[in-house]
Amino acid sequence: MDSQNLKQRRVADDPNTTTSTAATMNKNNHPSKRDMRMKMAKRGLRSLAVAVSLPVALHLITIYLGSTDSYRTTSKPFWFPPLWGLRLTCLASSFLMGLSAWLVWAEGGFHKNPVAFPVYLSQLVLSLAWDPIVFGAGAPWVGLVVCMGMFGALVGCSKVFQDVNPTACDLMKPCLVWVAFLAVVNLKLVYL
Repeated sequence: MDSQNLKQRRVADDPNTTTSTAATMNKNNHPSKRDMRMKMAKRGLRSLAVAVSLPVALHLITIYLGSTDSYRTTSKPFWFPPLWGLRLTCLASSFLMGLSAWLVWAEGGFHKNPVAFPVYLSQLVLSLAWDPIVFGAGAPWVGLVVCMGMFGALVGCSKVFQDVNPTACDLMKPCLVWVAFLAVVNLKLVYL
């Protein structure tokens, strides 16, 4: 057979294939690169939703279970934020930490550095424990110790996350500022 007389067979010339099948499958009946990327993107969005919503949901549960009116009834300095402001900012901090952890996870950082996940988990547990300890149990001294531990865990997370994903480390900077302010508020609560 003469190679000059051969024509390229197009999908439109073949009556047995449809354009939708040809667009999604290559010649070896494997999904196309576009379909593979779409599946990976959907999986990534699902994992992002879990990574962000889980810490926020856990924080909402601890706020609900540890709620009390003792903060509202005590006299506070003028610069103290309202209780809803404290809790809303704690939720925002949980959101940023979840996003930061997802960025590290997406880069494979929890597998590359086995210290990363326990440090993140300790920060999460301490941030979840702070609200019920300070506002639920009314123990500001213990809350101050928890706040200091939370700050230390955030610094540890920042150092570990910096090696994996610098953006994740940058997302943690507002959380560090917030926990430092929270420590000052907590210290003032001790002396009220």
